[in-house]
Amino acid sequence: MLLTTGCGSSHESGEDAKAGASVPAGFPVTIDNCGVRTAYDRPPSRVVTIHQHPAELMLALGLKDRLVGTAFPDSAVLPELKKDYESVPELAEREPSFETVLDAEPDLVYGGYGSAFDEKEGRSREAFADAGIDTHLNREYCGEKRVTMKDTYDEIRTIGTLFGVPDRADELVADLEGRVGKAAGKVEGEPEVPVFVYDSGDKSAFTAGGKSLGTELLRLAGGENVFTDLDDVFGDVSWEQVVERKPEVIAIYDYAGAGSVEEKKEFLLSQPALSDVPAVRNKRFVVLPLTATLVGIRSAYAVEDLARGLHPESFR
Repeated sequence: MLLTTGCGSSHESGEDAKAGASVPAGFPVTIDNCGVRTAYDRPPSRVVTIHQHPAELMLALGLKDRLVGTAFPDSAVLPELKKDYESVPELAEREPSFETVLDAEPDLVYGGYGSAFDEKEGRSREAFADAGIDTHLNREYCGEKRVTMKDTYDEIRTIGTLFGVPDRADELVADLEGRVGKAAGKVEGEPEVPVFVYDSGDKSAFTAGGKSLGTELLRLAGGENVFTDLDDVFGDVSWEQVVERKPEVIAIYDYAGAGSVEEKKEFLLSQPALSDVPAVRNKRFVVLPLTATLVGIRSAYAVEDLARGLHPESFR
């Protein structure tokens, strides 16, 4: 990611341009994002977010007035953001069509997953550029193949710069770092609990690998991903491997379209091959919304939730 200030221009649209609103300090600004370089003369004023976590990030930065649409809610919204989130028009239950996005007349489309800009669906970043609309993709999908909390903080600061609210971004990062530090401090010195992440799957298990943000969240919470040696963000493993690694806790990722948490628990508890796995035998599960394991504001909250589940005695 590269931020520079200097000459450059993106199209002007939205209320700021119409009203000739003053341009915040720091503009024009140029942002390199996943190989796409965009120059902004002023902050975007009409934004469509595709996926929940970029919308929550913007709302946490006090940018509700810039949002003209969102799409694809994954899970329950953070309580403190629920009212604002529900005030934003939902364009589609999943990714909206290119035409639906155009109808909202955005000057920026901010995507959470790489699928936001699926070329096969006609939503490529090039297609939006041809329509005079800028795009930004969550850095998790910029091809680095390793995701950390630093990515979360960097994403927040980038969005703060893009919208001319860097001070708000710094305050939000400081708050989230404080949350993580407090939770991690509670379990400091405790033995690491072996954890298996269950995303989905029946013939095999789709799990979080060593390069996932989930693995770092577990480490900060006093746990250890039993598949930290899986050299990817996500991947498939066999149930025999799960049995061999003897996890003491299973972290279930909860999101729409992959079966409910109860269905996942019932599946795990009903498999004879898993009956001697300590986590299954003792019915030790922790649940995380998938949005809490992505680059966005939820990851900091997830550390405390995980720490409480892995080391409940440290929070009594």
